[in-house]
Amino acid sequence: MKKVKMLFLSGFLLLGTFACAETARTSADAPETTGETVEAPDVETAQETQEDSTSEVRRNQLDADIRAREERNNLTGGDADRTDGDLQSEVRSKLEANLPASQLAVEAEDGVVTVVGTVPTQEQYERIEPLSREIKGVQDVTVDVTVVPAQPEG
Repeated sequence: MKKVKMLFLSGFLLLGTFACAETARTSADAPETTGETVEAPDVETAQETQEDSTSEVRRNQLDADIRAREERNNLTGGDADRTDGDLQSEVRSKLEANLPASQLAVEAEDGVVTVVGTVPTQEQYERIEPLSREIKGVQDVTVDVTVVPAQPEG
C-alpha cells in the first residue's frame, strides 16, 4: 500500500513540475512572461476578464486548485518549502479570485514571487503583495504592475 501511495504521489509531483513550468496568468490577455511589456486592456476585454474571474464556476475551480495543492503539500509534511509551480499556481488563483479585471502574470523562483501586468485600480494594486504573501512558502514578492483603467476601443 505504501508503494502505491508513493507512486501516486511521485506521479503528481512529476506532473506538477512539468505542467507548471510556464508563467501562471490570471487571464488569457495577461502577459505571457514577466518580461513582456504590458498594455492597457480595452473596456470589453476588461469586462470579459472580470466576468470570467467572478463567475461561480471559475471561483469553484480556483478554490479547488488551491485546496488540492494545499492537501498535497500537507501530505508531504506541510513544509513551507514549496515547488515554484505550486507557488505560481496558488498565487495566480488567489489574485484571480480577489482582483477581478486584472491581467497579471506570476512567476516564482526559490520562494520569490514576481507579479507583472495591469490592474484597473490603485486599490487592487495595493492588495497584490498582501494576497500573495497569504500563500504558504512565499518568502518575498516583487510587484511590477501598472494601474491602467480600461481604455475605450477606438
